Amino acid sequence: MSGGVDSSAAAAMLHREGWEVIGVTLHLWDYVREGHQGRCCAPEDQYDAARVCEALGIAHYTFDRRSLFREKVVDRFVEDYAAGRTPSPCVRCNESVKLGPLWEIASKLGAEAVATGHYARLSTDGEGVDLRAGADSSKDQSYFLWAAPMEALRRLHLPLGGMSKPEVRALAAEAGLANADKPDSVDLCFLEGEAYPAFMARHGASNARPGTIETVGGEVVGQHDGVHAFTPGQRKGLGAGGRPRYVLKIVPERSAVIVGDDAETRGGGATLEGFRWLCEARPERVRARIRYRHQGVDAALEHDGGSTARLRFEAPQRGVAPGQAAVLYVGDRVVGGGWISEVAS
Repeated sequence: MSGGVDSSAAAAMLHREGWEVIGVTLHLWDYVREGHQGRCCAPEDQYDAARVCEALGIAHYTFDRRSLFREKVVDRFVEDYAAGRTPSPCVRCNESVKLGPLWEIASKLGAEAVATGHYARLSTDGEGVDLRAGADSSKDQSYFLWAAPMEALRRLHLPLGGMSKPEVRALAAEAGLANADKPDSVDLCFLEGEAYPAFMARHGASNARPGTIETVGGEVVGQHDGVHAFTPGQRKGLGAGGRPRYVLKIVPERSAVIVGDDAETRGGGATLEGFRWLCEARPERVRARIRYRHQGVDAALEHDGGSTARLRFEAPQRGVAPGQAAVLYVGDRVVGGGWISEVAS
């Protein structure tokens, strides 16, 4: 329970259905700024979660997972940007910090399953799981769950998957929860509104050194203070002057940012590492989402049987970024996913 309305409503719903519910909050990060909106699991949020559990008459526990969060999410976030990759911290958090460790905690507490407030639908299916997009497409969070440990997914309940956000808030209000109207979290919880470059410089980005902004042909069109401030597809803040330019590639070894025009930003496919299936079927045609808010593109999928897969998009896509997760769907079902390592022309 993060202290937000979604996990609180999930607890209220399960409690109403007759389950014995135990509230668990993970202390993940120490925040500098008090009262900053858009974070989760801060002291105020832990208090909100405890208040909800008290109102529902259920137990509540807080577990310290700050070291794990720093190692698996924040340090990886900084390292990825330093290496010219665009990180997916929310996927990493669900994979390595929340769902796996939550199942370990649940086992120690004698619980049969873990439930969260994610907007996705889930059931078991033979050797895999049937993970589907949430009914509210504007809130769907299935993208964030594909990499979670399979054992954790098999024991995960997602009671909000068939609901819309207004319905969830109405449920929370009906249950008398004080956080029914609490604003949603925005941006990355650990940033507290701080700009990426400033955060990464403060947290040890190793390549925060000046460099050049260049065209594909090698012409220097600008200067920068560190490649950690850029991501493929970016247009704003280049300082390259002249016609509109976009980031095509980052070369951390020589602190270079390669830019080009709009047509050059579009990738025709991608290589995925750390690939895995979530179902027994092995489709060769999928809809690939290459970032969270991406609507998806039809693609041909080639899988070598190991941890590498290749996508060929039906139409070239802008901002295909190494480091991001590519999550694959057939209809509304998540069939697999992997981490983008290379972009094909």
